[in-house]
Amino acid sequence: MFAQSGKMEDARKAFDVLFEKNLISFNTIVDGYSKNLNSDEAFEIFHRIESTGVGVSAFTFASLLSGAASIGALSKGEQLHARLLKEGLDSDQCVGNALISMYSRCGNIEAAYQVFIEMDDRNVISWTSMITGFAKHGYAGRALETFHEMRKAGIKPNEVTFVAIISACSHVGLVSEGWEHFNSMQKVHNIVPRMEHYACMVDLLGRSGLLKEALEFINSMPFKAAALVWRTLLGACRVQGNMELGKLVAKHILDLDPHDPAAYILLSNLYASTGQWDDGLKIRKTMKERKLRKEAGCSWIEMESIVHKFYVGDTSHPRSHEIFNKLNQLAGEIKNLGYVPNTDFVLHDVADEQKEQYLFQHSEKIALAFGLISSSDSKPIRIFKNLRICGDCHSAMKFISVSSKREIVVRDTNRFHHIKDGLCSCNDYW
Repeated sequence: MFAQSGKMEDARKAFDVLFEKNLISFNTIVDGYSKNLNSDEAFEIFHRIESTGVGVSAFTFASLLSGAASIGALSKGEQLHARLLKEGLDSDQCVGNALISMYSRCGNIEAAYQVFIEMDDRNVISWTSMITGFAKHGYAGRALETFHEMRKAGIKPNEVTFVAIISACSHVGLVSEGWEHFNSMQKVHNIVPRMEHYACMVDLLGRSGLLKEALEFINSMPFKAAALVWRTLLGACRVQGNMELGKLVAKHILDLDPHDPAAYILLSNLYASTGQWDDGLKIRKTMKERKLRKEAGCSWIEMESIVHKFYVGDTSHPRSHEIFNKLNQLAGEIKNLGYVPNTDFVLHDVADEQKEQYLFQHSEKIALAFGLISSSDSKPIRIFKNLRICGDCHSAMKFISVSSKREIVVRDTNRFHHIKDGLCSCNDYW
């Protein structure tokens, strides 16, 4: 009960006082930790399961794989894969689906696809997980091809399948294809579009610069648009620099939820990006008065099965001196290659020189520098961020991929970016 409601401290106390622990109690606490992003604790319980001789089940592995996926712990996921092969659980459908999701969310889409094609028995979750993976990695063609194969195999798509398909179209600007699949939901598949499907369509139109069409689409919805839909449009206004529409959209969000910090942040950033610093400060002041806090941006990277997390300007890591020396070195190298800092992404009214310094304190750059000083092999460096990647960081990483001769994979809230030889899989459309 405690684990299901996210009260893991209480759940752990209840678990620890159990006189006799069985596989059900072990699985419950492992699943709770995994769902609440406590992967290390989940693995600690897993090792206790092994030492007690209780045994493990397919559910145990599926929960642990979900935990590894949530934080991008690829090496832990690979270790679990090797272990479940020894246990003979690789043919279990639930485990196979969890493996597809784990590899995809950890940035290794080809390993996910290998698991998918080797599965003897695929259900709608298997197909949808693979389509979602291709969509998140920006491979719209492969996502659409997999969808067609799914239909040929006689598997009926569900609501989640169409979220993945429309998202795949959104990531590469396939507007007409997105409309086609959205319209087919009810006409062909008898699936009534939900709020998340409308949000995906708004995202598709907004990314393509069709803000007017996106607004008209929202106004034509058969039910009142939730804050999620309006936030999606506000994010597009921020990217497209449309202040007039952005203010209108922000009003809709705050009317629905006056305590939504995301709306304040997006609007403040929109003001800052157009040089309206005073208006941006007013928004921040309002947030402070209402005691609203933005989610702190952070990036993390896994090295030798240990996850290292970094925040903006973070100097808390034991190797921070080496990290910032590496950042200074990288700055010089990529400037020689033609990199020009984009200070538009510094949302502070300070001198340009100070803005440039701020740019190289972003968490994703710190994580990248740590990855470069911590590994010498040719494997991709995989970075994970809890927010959208900064545009300047995206540009800098393309240059760093050239100077370091390393592939860089970044997972942010929207998608994966595979950066190699100065190019990104997103083709700068994100």
